[in-house]
Amino acid sequence: MNKLSAKRGFTLIEMVVTVAIISLLATVALPMAEITVQRSKESELRVALREIRNALDAYKQALDEGRIPKQAGKSGYPPSLKVLVDGVTDESSPGKKVKIYFLRRIPRDPTFPDPTRPDDESWGKRSYASSYDAPEQGEDVFDVYSLAPGVGLNGIAYKNW
Repeated sequence: MNKLSAKRGFTLIEMVVTVAIISLLATVALPMAEITVQRSKESELRVALREIRNALDAYKQALDEGRIPKQAGKSGYPPSLKVLVDGVTDESSPGKKVKIYFLRRIPRDPTFPDPTRPDDESWGKRSYASSYDAPEQGEDVFDVYSLAPGVGLNGIAYKNW
């Protein structure tokens, strides 16, 4: 009976080897999980930037087509991102009762660190009059960029995407 009871459990060596293998697998899997999460956020950032930039271009195109009244001395881009969601009156519609909407909602920058700020404040806004190298807000929104610190997996800072 003594010989049977000694063979039923694990030895200390077997337990140490098992724990070492599990810890090795965990150290390999954790960085991969972090990269997967970062890759997902970067993918969302690309989609959000494309969506806003397409809406800005659609606004400018509608203005160029005469569907939105053009003001002298203005660039032709919307004064804020909120205008893209609130819509503008279509001047070419009968009775001018139809509104043109460019976005359903303003997408949030998924890499922005402060979750308490509104979605439109998660983006940096560059006016038509400012340069690409030193973007500044102005009377209109010509482009948007990420305010998040850090660099993407592609080696480019988020603010330069």
